[in-house]
Amino acid sequence: PSEKLTQDLIYHVRMTLGPIAVPHEIEYVDKLPKTRSGKIMRRVLKAKELGMDPGDVSTLEE
Repeated sequence: PSEKLTQDLIYHVRMTLGPIAVPHEIEYVDKLPKTRSGKIMRRVLKAKELGMDPGDVSTLEE
């Protein structure tokens, strides 16, 4: 992750979706929380962003 990559991503979103959809910040992570079958656990991501308890994560891939 670099400042140039961040600016390029913001520019791409602005040109593709419009100025109303531009993110305020971009967070880089090594990997996303996935189930054993490979599905991304969006509720865990949402809970982290809102500062809430993610609940049961027993199906989380190790």
